[in-house]
Amino acid sequence: MTKEFCIVPDTSVIIDGRITAKLKAGEFKSARVIIAEALMSELEAQANRGKEMGFKGLEELKELSDMAKRGEITLEFTGKRPSLEQIKLASGGEIDAMIRSIAVENNALFITSDRVQSEVARAKGLNVEFLIPLMEELKVLSIEDYFTDDTLSVHLKVNVQPCAKKGTVGKQKLVKIREEASTEKELRTITRELIERAKRDPDSHLEIEYDGVMVFQIGSMRIAVAQPPFSDGLEITAVRPVAHVRLDDYKLSKELKTRIIERQRGILVAGPPGAGKSTFAASVAEVLFEQGFIVKTMESPRDLQVPEAITQYAPIQRDMEKTADILLLVRPDYTIYDEVRKTKDFQVFADMRMAGVGMIGVVHATRGVDAIQRLIGRVELGIIPQVVDTVIFIDKGEVSKVYDVIFTVKVPQGMIEQDLARPVITIADFETKAVEYEIYTYGEQVVVMPVTGVEKERPATWGLAVREIEKELMKYTGNRVDVEIVSDSSATVYMAEEDIAGVIGKGGKTIDLIEKKLGIHLDIRERKADMPWKERSKPQKKESRIISFVPAVERSKKYVILTVKELSGATVDVYSGDECLFTATVGRKGDVKIGKETETAFRIMENPSIVTMRLAREE
Repeated sequence: MTKEFCIVPDTSVIIDGRITAKLKAGEFKSARVIIAEALMSELEAQANRGKEMGFKGLEELKELSDMAKRGEITLEFTGKRPSLEQIKLASGGEIDAMIRSIAVENNALFITSDRVQSEVARAKGLNVEFLIPLMEELKVLSIEDYFTDDTLSVHLKVNVQPCAKKGTVGKQKLVKIREEASTEKELRTITRELIERAKRDPDSHLEIEYDGVMVFQIGSMRIAVAQPPFSDGLEITAVRPVAHVRLDDYKLSKELKTRIIERQRGILVAGPPGAGKSTFAASVAEVLFEQGFIVKTMESPRDLQVPEAITQYAPIQRDMEKTADILLLVRPDYTIYDEVRKTKDFQVFADMRMAGVGMIGVVHATRGVDAIQRLIGRVELGIIPQVVDTVIFIDKGEVSKVYDVIFTVKVPQGMIEQDLARPVITIADFETKAVEYEIYTYGEQVVVMPVTGVEKERPATWGLAVREIEKELMKYTGNRVDVEIVSDSSATVYMAEEDIAGVIGKGGKTIDLIEKKLGIHLDIRERKADMPWKERSKPQKKESRIISFVPAVERSKKYVILTVKELSGATVDVYSGDECLFTATVGRKGDVKIGKETETAFRIMENPSIVTMRLAREE
């Protein structure tokens, strides 16, 4: 063209690089390119939030500036920077309107690759050129060069040697890919490729985007890109499945296969990270579909490898509860929930299960029983077996344990008297039917009691009973009381002579109320001054019993606080799953405080539902 004319590009053609491509191709020779300050502000804001499109847009503007210096175009910036209110309204088109107004004022050609923007501009009477992105053949991504047939995951970070985990599930090792460290330019190039692929490939998606982090699902690969301020440097982690596994490939009994497909159930697939939980859940989903069930998934990100006929749903507005509302309208027979981690996840899982939907949840846990413990406090204890009736524990890619979760009313293991019967959740080995754990309430505490190998003559619950009796009687006397458990239904209590009347009460009313509350008969006796407590007690073989308590976990401004009021003054071991974190003496209020910024506090808050306080008591 012989006549200079004005071009006003919008944000979309700056970010996707189409405007510079057309200028370099000589389509608009000696053009006057006008950039709205509103566009500049939007790119700057995106870059400040760590978004890749912001950096890419700024690089395109730098390219335009270089072209202007070479005399190929005339470049100028004009207009006002948007106000705070206009920035807040950017999603409603406020910034776009400011850019269009620049085109109107300069009688310029308005160029955009945003279809809505182009239609609005035409309606306003602007001269518009709508650029349709060219559909080029999808190229091999640079990240794929780091993978071999046995690579499970690739780990790249600026100024660090690239590494990969290779092998099979449960048998993997971390190896260096090369000696040279990754450069920022190299990782930025990979990131741009991922953004472009997510835009153009129907099988690729940008699943999650926050300030400083993006998570892509590119085919079967899940790729996380982290950068400041989220991380201390640009980092890319890519994970992919190494093999497609069918349910028949697992060594499952005929009874377990039948249990999975016979009717809608509540199943938790548990195991440590990288054990193969999601792979197993995907194989179950495939078999359920083949058996004629309607199967859906709830995932963030959507990375389960399932047949095309199984629709994969993501959180609606980052909220799985809203996704669940839609699924309840769709009414699938089964839903795979990958993964169930936070309190709200467990509540959504329970709501859908109680609505009659078969649910399979993927849960991080170090033991099978820990998966059930994570429900305690999040789901009402009495309905846990209705929410989850089967736990399948995966370790190193294999099914290592299957639990049957049953609700019953019985006398807990180690107790004898029938009047101590109560609701009990039994956790039994699915194959042998042997009960390994019982969950029930004792006083105000929820007790998760291992029952394997418990000796009947000295039940572990007697230690709890002693503490409950002492606690109750101290309300009526300020002096020491000594408790000796005789049986599950009776105990002998020794106290000072002056305290006996107050504990018995007029006509025995007080002691009747105490016995009714505790559920045990109390024989009140005077403590003899010439007879020390240890000498009066029946000679018994002392043995160590480990009693496990589930504490309330709270976080204050300075501390993470674990509370079990009944353990006041006791020395306990604090565990996360099977790992002992530390030993502490419980305070007068029944609490243990840990500095909020310590590594131990982070470990506890990472998975508070599997934290226990264990008391070793000689009986």
